[in-house]
Amino acid sequence: MVETQRKMSEPPQPTDSHNAQAQKSEVSKKSLKKKVEVLLKAAGDAPIMMRKKWQVDGSKQVAYIIEFIKKYIKCEPQDSLFVYVGQCFAPTPDQTLQNLYDCFGADGKLVLHYCKTQAWG
Repeated sequence: MVETQRKMSEPPQPTDSHNAQAQKSEVSKKSLKKKVEVLLKAAGDAPIMMRKKWQVDGSKQVAYIIEFIKKYIKCEPQDSLFVYVGQCFAPTPDQTLQNLYDCFGADGKLVLHYCKTQAWG
């Protein structure tokens, strides 16, 4: 009877499935903290950036990149800026860079083209 009471008062031990879930969440947190090498290329009438390669946190969104480019090339706040992946399509502003890199990255980097007027897609 005493052993039964002692076992009930002890905290529950994590099961293997709990450990697996904890490991998966740690891996996903690490992948979100991973830096993504982004290569920014000008297209059309956009000014060329002096520095083109950037290491960006993978959890950042495309909207962050758009605002960063606007500041770097000194665009007016009302000016539009279009960003394209692989000269093909414009990703949504809420898309994470890690997700784009996982799907469209090549040679260890994600290539994004930017321009002031709509060019592709």
